[in-house]
Amino acid sequence: MKGFKLSVFGYFLDGLMQYFAEPVGRIFGPDDNSYPATGVQPFDGDIYAETVDIS
Repeated sequence: MKGFKLSVFGYFLDGLMQYFAEPVGRIFGPDDNSYPATGVQPFDGDIYAETVDIS
């Protein structure tokens, strides 16, 4: 019966370590989002040369 008590304690300790290890791994691990890198895109078109008079 003595070995049974120790195995239950080891099972509890293993579950407790997993309970704390998963959030810590998610906080300090790599990002899991796969969004593309976006930002300001350069303008490659032609500038409108004519002006429009609104009267």
